Amino acid sequence: MITPPHHVPERLALLSHSAADAFLTEGLLKGEQVHSGIDLAKTVQPLSEDDARWAVEPIRGLVEDAMFAFEKEHTKADAWLAPRLHATLRLTRREAADRRLWNHLALAVAPDYVVWRHLSETTGRVAAARFQGPADRQCFSRLWWAAELFRNGPDYEPVEVACGNQDLIHTVLRMDMIDHRPTAQALVRLLKDGKVTTGREINGLSVAVNAAGATLIYDVLAPDEPRDPVRLRDWIEEAQTAPPVARHVLPEGPDETPVPERSVTTLTEYFTELFDAAPIRGRRIGE
Repeated sequence: MITPPHHVPERLALLSHSAADAFLTEGLLKGEQVHSGIDLAKTVQPLSEDDARWAVEPIRGLVEDAMFAFEKEHTKADAWLAPRLHATLRLTRREAADRRLWNHLALAVAPDYVVWRHLSETTGRVAAARFQGPADRQCFSRLWWAAELFRNGPDYEPVEVACGNQDLIHTVLRMDMIDHRPTAQALVRLLKDGKVTTGREINGLSVAVNAAGATLIYDVLAPDEPRDPVRLRDWIEEAQTAPPVARHVLPEGPDETPVPERSVTTLTEYFTELFDAAPIRGRRIGE
């Protein structure tokens, strides 16, 4: 297994896709050899030095703690790391949509973590998309966006539940309607209640929810509270003085109003009906 690059930058930066390609070597994808970091540092676009959010040390601390704590069960690191990465790297959605930031985090700051987490026992390789890929595939962006979409206001507990199931985050992050907060919380509740458990069941439910969403407006069925951009902005500004996130208790996210409980209950009941009627391969009628 590779170690971190010899030169790990002190601050996050933006790494373009074309520049990143040169460092996606066979040695890296096989987890055998990592770049020194020096040449990569020459290709990046710096971010503001006045913004404490771009400090690398807190993120390096998180990934190193994750690798130590979940040494024998790598996939379980997702549920632990996602809320803490989100609370450490406080971004607007526009900032988080810039894939150059995630390219730099994966290739310059923590390529060892990407290999540790995603090296396939079957192929002996890491998919290049885990370093430089879409939001639902890239190692760190998938966790940040899962935390952003599944948190219930400041509460990250639903994120732990969602990220504890690989099938859920792999499937649901591709759904446009997951940005509807009651939908996200209803899916988590079905998972917590044990209504859906297997990959086939989650996939079947996702298909049913997507299909119903084409003809039913979930905003009308289960209205949400409008989001207050001031609270998010205040939370982001607090990153300048925020202490490191706790390791043994969940951090707190932006002080936004939680999802209305009535809307979550309504959608949970509706999704249960959809799931009961959905054709799930391997499930007998009446189960």
